[in-house]
Amino acid sequence: MNIYFQKTFQRGFGTYPLKGNELRGAIDAAIDVGYRAFDTAQMYANEADTGEALAECGVPRHELCITTKVHPDNYTEEKFVSSVEASLEALKIDCVDILLLHWPPANGEIAPSLRLLRSAFAKGLATSIGVSNYTAAMMREARSIVDVPLVTNQVEFHPLLNQEKLLAAAAETGIPISSYASIARGEIFKHRLFADIGETYGKSAAQVALRWILQKGVPLNTMSTKPENIRANFEIMDFTLSSIDMSRIDATTATGYRIIKPGQLPWVPEWD
Repeated sequence: MNIYFQKTFQRGFGTYPLKGNELRGAIDAAIDVGYRAFDTAQMYANEADTGEALAECGVPRHELCITTKVHPDNYTEEKFVSSVEASLEALKIDCVDILLLHWPPANGEIAPSLRLLRSAFAKGLATSIGVSNYTAAMMREARSIVDVPLVTNQVEFHPLLNQEKLLAAAAETGIPISSYASIARGEIFKHRLFADIGETYGKSAAQVALRWILQKGVPLNTMSTKPENIRANFEIMDFTLSSIDMSRIDATTATGYRIIKPGQLPWVPEWD
């Protein structure tokens, strides 16, 4: 089974932009409520803090799913493997569960970095590999380049953005989508629909949005520093949105709200 679709890991805890004691407190709270999947990246500059917190959290290593991502600046023969080895040292682990390419290369030529990712996998530095922020066309190309499963394409995915093209590409290629920015960094709270639906189920607007993502077949990452929100974001498995409510939320994807736009970072592609 794809590691992302194991029930324990469908709800991941994201660590960006946390560092230091704030990160440690958030991870401790997340562990307490049941999170076992944690997401970091070289770009976040918090792998060492994440590694220390997880090493001391009291949960056996085999019960954790740790994801990190390679910075595009390290997509070279000289830097790639050594950067991953540095990540493992910072995380205090011998092998990461999921290793992702954080962004497509700025020039859009994805084959070289995918081959470097495959090489890191072959060296035993990662149990599973995947990508992040790939377009549908890139997903199709990646499937033809890499001869082992890519366990995810981690993308911005929330109820205010239509990602049906990526979901279709996921079905076509066998590369599942997973979500970051799952509540659109709070933008969903400007839409009364989520709170209204939540009243029916005794759930919050955020819980409704997160449940919608899971029912779309998409594992998700959330981040908070508030223990009550960390718990609420995790407690979304005890209700099911009706097909009518799913359709009502589907309609909000026409909002077209996107957090990360082309030109915002050097590596942002032209989105589908």
